Amino acid sequence: MAAEEPSTARRPRRGGGGITLGDVARLAGVSPITASRALNTPDHVAKETLAKVRDAVARTGYVPNRMAGGLASSRSRLVAAVVPTISGPVFMEMLESLTAALADAGYQLMLGQSGYTESREDALLDAIIGRRPDGIVLTGIMHSAAGRRRLLASGIPVVETWDLTPTPIDMLVGFSHAQAGAAVARHLHAKGRRRPALLSGDDERAQRRNQGFIDEAVRLGMARDTADVPVRHVPAPTTLGGGRFGLTQLLDTAPAVDSVFCSSDLLALGVLTEASARGIAVPGRLSVVGFGDLAFAGDAHPALSTVRIDGTGIGRQAARFIVERAEGRPVADKVIDLGFQVIERASG
Repeated sequence: MAAEEPSTARRPRRGGGGITLGDVARLAGVSPITASRALNTPDHVAKETLAKVRDAVARTGYVPNRMAGGLASSRSRLVAAVVPTISGPVFMEMLESLTAALADAGYQLMLGQSGYTESREDALLDAIIGRRPDGIVLTGIMHSAAGRRRLLASGIPVVETWDLTPTPIDMLVGFSHAQAGAAVARHLHAKGRRRPALLSGDDERAQRRNQGFIDEAVRLGMARDTADVPVRHVPAPTTLGGGRFGLTQLLDTAPAVDSVFCSSDLLALGVLTEASARGIAVPGRLSVVGFGDLAFAGDAHPALSTVRIDGTGIGRQAARFIVERAEGRPVADKVIDLGFQVIERASG
């Protein structure tokens, strides 16, 4: 009789157990020792057996535990956080808060940089899960099917951040990007702007902010349809130089634009710099709004209007989630929306 495949449905975390080598062995129809040999010394296992074990690993999302001699019930006092980039400051507030809150509870933070591609995140998750941290903090909710399956199978507490969905992998603290985009459109409309444009990184979260902005702009009559809002993309992570180049492109193709919503404060600072170099008055001729409310935003000239995200609150809540779950305490509300705030300054 064929072995029954272990379910990768959501299961109790930390103490409830994840997918084990025994589960893989049963699914492959081999002994745990043979499954272990297939994973650790594949050259010493028959090709047919190796194929069965590898298929079972792929189906379950199992990642070998690389903590030599570690017990399933042991606690590492280590939490892993994955962010797309550490070259820009947008995630730093969250990471600082997360680090401090975890340290207060006796945990240490391990940081990984995934970039903006699923393949890099998947490889990083394999390395992290194999070391069995007490928790994993992720940026965003868009993960590959394989990555999601591995996380569910691991049994490790997971907190997704900087995003919002009713169906998280485990726990979530963040905000709605679409609603943030819509709020900026309403802000610019209230300022009398009627020809908006978008300057954006090419990452998925920025695209959802863009769509929220465009949909609201159409609803408010700032655009005839969704194709009527000029959009220029630059590679993520975004830079000041990308902002200067992006504004040049926008003005070359849509010279009548009277406002620009940028997907980051760095892009917005680049727009301010290029506008100043061209003698374009901000906010008289052009309103500029950024995203992130980085430390320099209030000191820019003119001071930058932007969207404020509570990175400190995200970090603290993520740490609270991880510690409560790792220590066996129940988590009542697994999805927390911390919202955002449109900060009006001199740029429009």
